[in-house]
Amino acid sequence: MTKDIKIGFIGAGTMGKAIIKGLINTGFIDKQNIYVSEATPEFAELASKDLGLAVTCDNKKLAQSSDFIVLCVKPFYMKEVITEIKEELAENKVLISIAAGITTESIEKTAQINVPVVRVMPNTPVLVGEGMSAVAKGKYAKKEHAEFVIEMFSKTGKCIEVKEKALNAVTGISGSGPAFAYLIIDALADGGVKQGLTKHDALILAAQTLIGAGKMVLETGKHPSVLKDEVTTPGGTTIEGLNVLENEGVVPALMKAVEKTAEKAEKLSL
Repeated sequence: MTKDIKIGFIGAGTMGKAIIKGLINTGFIDKQNIYVSEATPEFAELASKDLGLAVTCDNKKLAQSSDFIVLCVKPFYMKEVITEIKEELAENKVLISIAAGITTESIEKTAQINVPVVRVMPNTPVLVGEGMSAVAKGKYAKKEHAEFVIEMFSKTGKCIEVKEKALNAVTGISGSGPAFAYLIIDALADGGVKQGLTKHDALILAAQTLIGAGKMVLETGKHPSVLKDEVTTPGGTTIEGLNVLENEGVVPALMKAVEKTAEKAEKLSL
């Protein structure tokens, strides 16, 4: 499917590199069909060494040569980059944006052409092939465009399609969620240290426990509350810990974290 398709990446930061490596490592696309651009010659040289690809600073040339153009830039650079390449866009090219909060409508307006736009909210675990991405298509994007992007991002983990209005909530859960998970892992590990474990051992225990719990939800199909009850025996140790978490307001705190993150994403719109 991707034999003759050319994909360009504007921006080769942490997320951009992770996506590119995932596509190459899984054989989704030949390296010769991947184009990459960076903001400065220094950044281009670093990215080239890391990826083993030629990296340019010419966004216009990249856009002209690519069928799918992945915009891996910060939200506040989006308007500038789209304005720069808009003369190279066409209705048979597809823009893929991974910028939080930037709507497909705002991208279409900046491009001033009926270009298909697909928004993606990935997260940093794409670096280890365990990313979670959500896709939403814009006004001019077709079903096959979304399907291609879903297949593409599935090479770095899991990927689902949602309505665009849900993407800010996605940002709150999976986009920013790894940071929340790291906080939980570190806190659990510190609890283990307090009980006499080394930090090294405690981190392994905490991190693998979260990995395992996540897999249990995905692979058993059971609701988390059911799985929670299966671990919790009457009068046992787990209910003691759960009681502390309830009393300390951990559940509403996590819910509020998602809410505030989604609200911030909404404010990032062009």
